[in-house]
Amino acid sequence: MMVAMFEIGPGSDTAAVYRARFARRLPASLSELTGPEHGLVELPLHVAWSGLRILDLDRPRQRMSLYRTVLAEGMRDDLCRFLNRDVLLVLWPTMYPLIGRPVREVWEEAFPELRAARASV
Repeated sequence: MMVAMFEIGPGSDTAAVYRARFARRLPASLSELTGPEHGLVELPLHVAWSGLRILDLDRPRQRMSLYRTVLAEGMRDDLCRFLNRDVLLVLWPTMYPLIGRPVREVWEEAFPELRAARASV
């Protein structure tokens, strides 16, 4: 049996597919991210298909987990519903090394304020 190996480096076809996948989901601007800043949030099964689905935004680790999950798995409506612009800007510098390269590159290219938030730390 032959197993295909996929290169996921920055110039690979696989990386381009991932980048396109995340780019299609982006809101037009960060101001569309109007999700809650506090309290409990229940993510739908199509977003949090594995693990904890009810997260407390007032608990830093759970807030970070929610943002990482929604960035990686959420569709455009999920991004707008569950993420909050101000919270994302605060979390971005910490989250940046913890999220996949395609996600962070697509988001920073579309929203320079995220790169600026990271640079200001």
